[in-house]
Amino acid sequence: MAAMDDVVFLLDVDNTLLDNDRLIADLMQHLAQEFGAARRDSYQAILEQLRTELGYVDYLGAMQRFRLADMRDTRTLLMSAFLIDYPFAGLIYPGALEAVAHLRQWGRTVILSDGDAVFQPHKIQRSGLWQMVEGRVLIYVHKEQMLDDVTRRYPARHYVMVDDKLSILSAMKKAWGAQLTTVFPRQGHYALDPKNLAAYPAADVAVENFGDLLKQDFSTLLA
Repeated sequence: MAAMDDVVFLLDVDNTLLDNDRLIADLMQHLAQEFGAARRDSYQAILEQLRTELGYVDYLGAMQRFRLADMRDTRTLLMSAFLIDYPFAGLIYPGALEAVAHLRQWGRTVILSDGDAVFQPHKIQRSGLWQMVEGRVLIYVHKEQMLDDVTRRYPARHYVMVDDKLSILSAMKKAWGAQLTTVFPRQGHYALDPKNLAAYPAADVAVENFGDLLKQDFSTLLA
């Protein structure tokens, strides 16, 4: 079993460290240019359907289904290149890398994300985030249901979870109670949705963006 840390910072990826809304917008614009608005809307519907079925966004799986609508259209074969070769490092929010370095003075930093087994790790690697946390990356389908595995791999007296989804923060707080400090960056469409804000309790700490964690002092967690 790994040695116990005083504090472990668990960091979400999409719309927390990376501007995933911009990735989706760029993908939709590219689809519209290549296939037209109707086919773009078809892909978006497939993407949402898969999100409901799987519990995470499956870009590559949606592309497979999208291709089935017209197997003769070879342009779909180039869509994988758009996703695989996308410049993910440009999606990192301003100040995010500095903020992660700032957190290291109090504890270990670990990426804790939901996603598929191919595109999500690729995105994290290509963006440079994988190296930033020295390979401490956990990716699940529903991370809030895998907390026993998180504690086994990275035992700590206290955890800090930074996530743009109040639903995730609320579920983890219910499971870990006072052992967890929740941090809510108001970034992305989930964080700004009034329905989501009304449906869940407020986080322990709220910031306008991840970079604002540079102003936070977590030294009291070491007491």
